[in-house]
Formats: sequence, structure tokens, C-alpha cells
Amino acid sequence: MIKLEGVSKKFGTGSFGLSEINLVIDKGEFLFLVGATGSGKTTLFRILIRDLLPTEGKVKVGELDVVNLARPKLSTLRKMIGVVFQDLKLLNDRTIFENVMLPLDVSGENAIKATEKVERILRKVGIYEHKDKFPIQLSGGELQRVAIARALVLSPEIILADEPTGNLDAATSWEIVKILSDINKEGTTIIMATHNTDIVKSMDKRIVHIDKGKIVKDENKKHTGVKDKEKKEEEKEDKKE
Repeated sequence: MIKLEGVSKKFGTGSFGLSEINLVIDKGEFLFLVGATGSGKTTLFRILIRDLLPTEGKVKVGELDVVNLARPKLSTLRKMIGVVFQDLKLLNDRTIFENVMLPLDVSGENAIKATEKVERILRKVGIYEHKDKFPIQLSGGELQRVAIARALVLSPEIILADEPTGNLDAATSWEIVKILSDINKEGTTIIMATHNTDIVKSMDKRIVHIDKGKIVKDENKKHTGVKDKEKKEEEKEDKKE
């Protein structure tokens, strides 16, 4: 579970990236974080991985107190959370295989096991045939698959996807969302920051709207829309009986 209580982030310029954020995300949830560019989505992600510290408030990821996290525990947090960065952060001088392998190299994983794991994940996201290519040789959609594979390689409990469909055409965007949805079905919590309203409206997922650093709406699709209508119809039938 992820829990933010009264979280604000004030930058040196005096502007607030986040303001009084209260948010609880259950384990295994798929949540869309929706807002315009500069609304605070990336700031929130950076706080969750402790790349930024909030000016005030409490942040918990599982049992970890992110704000007061001891330095030796930072690697534990980073293993819990896989990130698909908006700018991908792929290394252009390394192959696709080497890019995905990098987190395992850093964590000291056994070479044979690491190789097997990387190959399995590359197949899972549909990019295995490109494993010996370099990022410059791949399309935007293929690069997103690589970024997702790298985020998955440490078997995280949570994946933060920051605008993973931002520069993609509609068909490719849906392919990326399907990959994330399939990962979510296996139990991984997914938080996807996006401004792609077509995808958000088409999926029966929770939507948290953020504007100027504040949560302005928390829309749980499980309790809205079609399912609410069905519930009302059932209540009408019960009254008739």
C-alpha cells in the first residue's frame, strides 16, 4: 500500500510542486494520475522513490517510511518500485539487453540467473528479437517496451509509468497500456501518469486528477459509470418485488 498524508513540496523559487496531497493506493491497484504538464505528476513520482523529499507530510510505501528512510534502506525502496521515466533514460551506447540487465548488474545478481531473467522479460514485453540492437535503432513504441522491461527486471511491487504513451500513435499507445494492464493482473500495482483522455475514459480504472499540485478529483471507476447504473437497476427491481 502507498499512503501520502498532507504532502507538500515547495521549491526554492517559492512555488509549490505539490500541495496538501492525501492519497491511499491499495496493493494491486491500477491508477491513472491525470493532469496537464506541470501539474505535479512527476514531482509526486520523484517523492515516492525518494528522489525528492517533501517539504512537509508523511509518505509510506509498504512498511517503509520514505521521508525518514535510513540510507541503507534506500535500495530496498528502489527495488520495490520500478519506474518508466518520461525521458526513458536508456543508455545509447548499450544494447537493449545491456540496458535491461543494468539494474541486475548493480544489485549483484548472479550472471546466469540475470541473463535468464532478462531474456524472459524481453519476451514478455515483445522485444526479445531486438535484444542486440541499440536504442537508436528502435521505434518509440519499442523503446517504451524496453523501458518497461527495465522497470520489471527487479520484480517490483509497484510500477510508476510517467507518460508512457506521450509521443506514440493511438495503436501503439494501446499496446503499451495492454502490457501494463497485463502486468497489473499479475498483482503489480500500476500508477500511470498521463494526459491521454481517450485511454483513461476507455478503461475501468481509478482516476486521480491533479491540478497545480493539488488533487482536485479522485474518481474510483469501480463505483461509477456503468456499474453504478447496474446497481440502480437492481435496486429498482428489488423495490418492485
